[in-house]
Amino acid sequence: MDLMEYQAKELFAKHGVAGALGKTVQTPEDARAAAEEIGGVVVVKAQVKAGGRGKAGGVKVAKTPEEAEEAARAILDLEIKGLPVNRVLVVPGASIEEEYYFSFLLDRSNRSYLCIASVEGGVEIEEVAKTNPDAVKKIPIDAGTGVDEAKATAIVDEAGFPAELRDQAIQMVQQLWTVFVEEDATLVEVNPLARLTGDKLEALDGKVSLDENAGFRHPEHAAFEIREEADPLEAKAKDKGLNYVKLDGQVGIIGNGAGLVMSTLDVVAYAGEKHGGVKPANFLDIGGGANAKVMADGLDVILNDEQVKSVFVNVFGGITACDEVANGIVGALEILGDKESKPLVVRLDGNNVEEGRRILNEANHPMVTMVDTMDGAADKAAELANGA
Repeated sequence: MDLMEYQAKELFAKHGVAGALGKTVQTPEDARAAAEEIGGVVVVKAQVKAGGRGKAGGVKVAKTPEEAEEAARAILDLEIKGLPVNRVLVVPGASIEEEYYFSFLLDRSNRSYLCIASVEGGVEIEEVAKTNPDAVKKIPIDAGTGVDEAKATAIVDEAGFPAELRDQAIQMVQQLWTVFVEEDATLVEVNPLARLTGDKLEALDGKVSLDENAGFRHPEHAAFEIREEADPLEAKAKDKGLNYVKLDGQVGIIGNGAGLVMSTLDVVAYAGEKHGGVKPANFLDIGGGANAKVMADGLDVILNDEQVKSVFVNVFGGITACDEVANGIVGALEILGDKESKPLVVRLDGNNVEEGRRILNEANHPMVTMVDTMDGAADKAAELANGA
């Protein structure tokens, strides 16, 4: 789960990270009231899960409450990288002397944690990484020992934080590590981490990604989800316990196992090139639970996507055998009834494949086509989507 800036700052404050929370509002009038309450110069910032907000016009300085109201009105009319702005954060203005960059993240390629820090960073960190890569320090973190005071000191010294800020930086590094570990995050980023007038170190922005697999340990994290702004199909799938991600395509995908589903997306995209450029419409991994209820729930979500013109069910029987999957498909079609109005292409292989194919053949559902190979099934699904 990716958090918006104001949510990330709430977690920062919970763990003692220095920075202004500000006020999050949804109307220009409330932005004006927030500015009046804060007093002085404020910054009005779009709250969307996207970078580049400043360059898109989503961050404006306001010297008066009236200017804050006008800034909020302009920002709330924006779309940033396709995302509508529904709320803004109003924070006190800051007198910035220098900008730095700091993050902890899950380094998947090395199966470890990584700290990235730069005293030449800030909002232009990507450009710094291109033009002066030596200024961006990448410091491995041992998962067993984590970041204690000694490790935080080593990070601060390697990054080259100014001597005047050294003690503050050491403390903040430890606090950000606490956010990372105790909140089960995969990313904690501060950009910019700023040196303010008077040699005060503050997190002026924040980005946090939480590991949803650890959600059972953090029931309070559910409050971060803004249900009314979630994609309705993704919200529906989540309610049903499905591992679903909506994409912009026409072929619905159901598979068992993340690797197989990812491969299926690639094969469908390739096949779609010769069938009008059709593309996969979703990622949906049903794992090992391919019973009638799970299949029905998956199909129900996919069939309610107006962009979907055909569905490709690609299953390799292992622990869950193909006959169980076939019975699940037949049961799902019975549960859905007339709601199943789009062609279904099924490819079964692996454990008990012959029995699975026999079950589907006997069912003889008019909307189901069986194809023996993955490439052939992808081609057929793309053809049907294009024809529809």
